[in-house]
Amino acid sequence: MRVTKKIPAKLTTTLKQQLLSWASQFEEVAWLDSNAYEQKHGSYQAILAVDAFTAIKTDYHKGFEKLDEYQQITKDWLFGYLSYDLKNNVERLTSKNYDGLDFPDLYFFQPKKVFLFSETEVELHYLGMVDDEMDSDWEAILLTEISEVDTSSEEIKIKLRTSKDSYAEKVGQMLQHIERGDMYEANFCQEFYAENTRINPEQVFLSLNEISKAPFATYLKLQNHYVLSASPERYLKKEGNTIISQPIKGTAKRLQNAIQDKAMAAALAKDPKERSENIMITDLVRNDLSRIAKKGTVTVEELCAIYSFEQVHQMISTISCEAESEFSPVRIIQNTYPMGSMTGAPKISAMKIIEKLEDTKRGVYSGTVGYFTPTGDFDFNVVIRSILYNELKHYVSFSVGGAITAQSTIEAEYEECLLKAKAMRSVLE
Repeated sequence: MRVTKKIPAKLTTTLKQQLLSWASQFEEVAWLDSNAYEQKHGSYQAILAVDAFTAIKTDYHKGFEKLDEYQQITKDWLFGYLSYDLKNNVERLTSKNYDGLDFPDLYFFQPKKVFLFSETEVELHYLGMVDDEMDSDWEAILLTEISEVDTSSEEIKIKLRTSKDSYAEKVGQMLQHIERGDMYEANFCQEFYAENTRINPEQVFLSLNEISKAPFATYLKLQNHYVLSASPERYLKKEGNTIISQPIKGTAKRLQNAIQDKAMAAALAKDPKERSENIMITDLVRNDLSRIAKKGTVTVEELCAIYSFEQVHQMISTISCEAESEFSPVRIIQNTYPMGSMTGAPKISAMKIIEKLEDTKRGVYSGTVGYFTPTGDFDFNVVIRSILYNELKHYVSFSVGGAITAQSTIEAEYEECLLKAKAMRSVLE
């Protein structure tokens, strides 16, 4: 059982830093920050969860079955991630590419302490064994001193796993697959990485979040594994019986000149290639949701809408449905996994071709981070615009990708990848 308490609070930049600094004492930390972005279907300004009471950590084999059992037994707050490679649990697929990060395929924890932030207050949800620490914890958070940012760090040499020439060759092969009719869209990704490197995950996340201010920003620490995410994309949300998906397909850079920036957004909205990409994935998501939806309830609420973020303009569609009661929360996710925006269409064919041509196992990248509530609701992002760090292996990685269609040109796709990599690279270097 959990004990709850409400305290008046305004989520300032200073308080965010104090919360992360205080949370660093724990082996398990999940910080989910909306950055006050006015995103449809939002629930909280931010959530902090710390200190595992129980946890599940496993590879993809029967991963969804194990998570389903864990969620049904605990019926409590759970925070964690599903890696992209849970695809192998859904379909007869494999993941044999190089993996420098070595994260478990699935990792969730049941926190002893949860903080839910609205615009005016924080609601504390503590397990009974630690509820006497509520007041002292909040006092300790407010008294936490924010140290000066240490900008001196060892030089980080970012390498590309896939050279520009190799990228061009591989995208060329993808275009041949599209021409032959093997698929009509696929998300092709490449890894940027640094070996023998130490970073301050807390500070890297704060810096990344400061320049991105994304609505699905995440700082996830699971022992020695870190996910530092500035994701703008929601994968899937469950609220009661309502399921919402908001895939992103379509990107344009932000410009400093306000008039030119507005024109750039308008051009994205009309771009036939970007609209085509988005509509293809919207159709794929509609098909995925139909597996778990009550008949006739799958609805496209918003098609090819333009949303502007600090670094880029994005084209986002919103698809919803009412779920059949027979599907548990985890089974709903399983039936739509992995998300169409990071695979392609047809999904299975695209995933096979992706595995053949990409140089790196995706792991947590293009997977999802999020949470389950005690009532079985959930909200999960798409792990993009994210830095992954294995503290034990001293390995830092971030990946970027883009949708390849018949209308793609290799040079434009490569430039889009560099645009998406800019924020992560600048933070690290």
